[in-house]
Amino acid sequence: MVGIARLAANSPCAESSRKSEQRPEYFLLPVRSILNKCDSNRVPFEWTINPYRGCEFACKYCYARYTHEYMELDGGEFEKKIFVKQNAAALLAQDVSRKYSYQRPGAEDGRPEHIAIGTATDPYQPAEREYRVTRDCLEELAKREGLSVSLITKSNQIVHDIDVFKQIAARSELSLNITVTTLRWRLARLLEPRAPRPDLRLDAVRQLREAGLRVGVSASPLIPGITDREGELEAVAGAAKEAGAEWFFSGVLFLMPSSAKQFLPFVREKFPKLAKQYEQWYAKNGYAPEEYRRKIAERVARIRLEHGFHARPFEELQRKVQSPQLSLGLNTAA
Repeated sequence: MVGIARLAANSPCAESSRKSEQRPEYFLLPVRSILNKCDSNRVPFEWTINPYRGCEFACKYCYARYTHEYMELDGGEFEKKIFVKQNAAALLAQDVSRKYSYQRPGAEDGRPEHIAIGTATDPYQPAEREYRVTRDCLEELAKREGLSVSLITKSNQIVHDIDVFKQIAARSELSLNITVTTLRWRLARLLEPRAPRPDLRLDAVRQLREAGLRVGVSASPLIPGITDREGELEAVAGAAKEAGAEWFFSGVLFLMPSSAKQFLPFVREKFPKLAKQYEQWYAKNGYAPEEYRRKIAERVARIRLEHGFHARPFEELQRKVQSPQLSLGLNTAA
């Protein structure tokens, strides 16, 4: 047992005021860094911040379950064992000072590197009410000037940090994203058992816009045969526009092996007529067939045009300095 697995195995339990027997186990994870480098050219950001490991929302399709396997835990425990990163604010202060570049290497426009918050865990899952790791990180970022920051969540709890978001937006580039995969609340409860209802998320979009903050809606992942029926994606986009969202994006479900191990049995149980299709589509890799993904990309493009949505702020910046192939791929990043 080495590295993060050893740290996880030796992590002490975190105190919690929650008494419910259904609550997850919380652990204090002693990490050395909070700002993580992302070297993939498939995503439009250089750095990520994930205040927790694991996520209580228990989304059936969650791609980030593999991160628990790094700790030698089963991906099925992703929502049952939540690791709270210790000393996040102090570590972030060090990381930004030592690692972050206010001018993206190789870019001629002088734009800073981008920090994405919440790429592998929801920063506003229930744990945030007690441990405030996300809030601590945001307060540290608010002390800086000239950053480029985005955050994505499924929780309306985000509105509790409007004050610090305003501070960040006054000194840096900030964009916020709320994920709404369907307006059907029963389906949402089935797919995302412990996440807030879709209407609560859309109300959060409204509140953030009324506060003068830049916010858009993600409908990722689009789940074949489940959330892709005619008019459904269009309805989500319409509701997002009505709530004040400035941008809208969606990408087709991507299934890593650790995610497939949880999601495919779920499909067989709840959507048996789709089981064979999923086994055929995702048997060899984590992607749906290219033709299907192309049609969905075209559909999303039509929706954006119809509602007058524009690109995400940092996506627009990337288009100016990166290749057309990368900018095409941004639309599918969840």
